[in-house]
Amino acid sequence: MRELSLDHLRTLVAIADLGSLANAARALHLAAPTVTVQIADLESRLGGQLLVRGRGGPVQATGLGERFIARARRLLADADDAVEDVRRQLAGQTGRVRVGASTGAIAHLLPPALERLARDHPGIDVNVQVLTSNDSMARLAAGSLDLAVVALPQAPVRGVHVTPLRREPVVAFLPAAWKAPRRLTPQWLAERPLIMNDASTRLYRLTAEWFSAAGVHCRPRIELNYNDAIRTLVAAGYGAALLPGESHDPARDPRIAVRPLSPALWRQLGLATSDRGASGTTSIVMAALLPSRQVAP
Repeated sequence: MRELSLDHLRTLVAIADLGSLANAARALHLAAPTVTVQIADLESRLGGQLLVRGRGGPVQATGLGERFIARARRLLADADDAVEDVRRQLAGQTGRVRVGASTGAIAHLLPPALERLARDHPGIDVNVQVLTSNDSMARLAAGSLDLAVVALPQAPVRGVHVTPLRREPVVAFLPAAWKAPRRLTPQWLAERPLIMNDASTRLYRLTAEWFSAAGVHCRPRIELNYNDAIRTLVAAGYGAALLPGESHDPARDPRIAVRPLSPALWRQLGLATSDRGASGTTSIVMAALLPSRQVAP
């Protein structure tokens, strides 16, 4: 059987509600012959009679027609709901947004934005995925991600747009038992055991370049991508780590000391989005993140 037309179903329901083909034609702004053709075509596709057209009286549904009209009402309601859902998503009122971010961004940057979204846009579902910046850029290009918090700079990726978000200092986390100067240099840190993010991350490259610029080479004792695990190892005295200042919790473990770096080191973050999904609900989530943007001095 050929596919059913929603227009034909809508015409059938209008006839059942209004009692005649003529009334349905007027309500739907159709010519009377068009209504007749639509019903005839629908009955032909189904292989059975849906309506009985009496002389002078209202049109009556057959037993087959009554059951089919009830199903047609549900189909039309589902179609209307689907259209309304799309409209609400495009207006930013509802929908699902897939966001990629590192564990650090998830822990310290996303919660305030998610709180604002829950308050102002409860219909938006944010699906957060733990990803490196490289993975986020690739997934945005492939269309399997809508928005990502990424470390800058990023090599240009076709179909992906990056908006600067904020700049934050990178500081040293070290065991409090260590005797350390007020500011830590690459030379001082290079002589101590180090815990670093793994080589696939932008933070690893950033800190490696910081050491290299000072003419020293660092050899990490261990590489991890989970900042909370890194801090746990620091607290246990396993080594020092260079992490964004946002990772510092005022109620931190007293076994951890935090020191600024000399020369200063900064990490820049950006919001990356697919050009295909930069409007509607995604733009609402972007706006929730952007209030926390900091302009680099």
